[in-house]
Amino acid sequence: MPTTDVIEYERVWVEGLNRGDPSVADQSFARDCVVHITGVPQPVRGVEAWKALLQGFLTAFPDLKFTIDDYVADGDRVAMRWHATGTHRGPLGPVPPTNRPVEIDGVIFDYLEDGKVRERWEQYDQSLMMQQLGLA
Repeated sequence: MPTTDVIEYERVWVEGLNRGDPSVADQSFARDCVVHITGVPQPVRGVEAWKALLQGFLTAFPDLKFTIDDYVADGDRVAMRWHATGTHRGPLGPVPPTNRPVEIDGVIFDYLEDGKVRERWEQYDQSLMMQQLGLA
């Protein structure tokens, strides 16, 4: 994938998330994508399930803002290091809003097919996020 396409793919994805719009996944992910997230017991399968998971996170942190700090692309593989900040203003699963700010970092490894994510591996510091929320 040319560098200009990787930049566009990242821009579309991050701008959509920063608008709180999980439907941007339709432009960035294959319909039958598989997303592996450290700490989530089973992979998320399919773009609809991925959007539902994202919506829950964006509901919990409606002001969440992502930035891509760095990326490396090699053909159909993209690795990204990201940073996000937000405030816990909505339910996070069974956890009611704490109104506390969070600041988290993570890494993503994407495998693309036809310009869309076919498979993703994502890792972020969930234990730090829980500490910031006063839950750990």
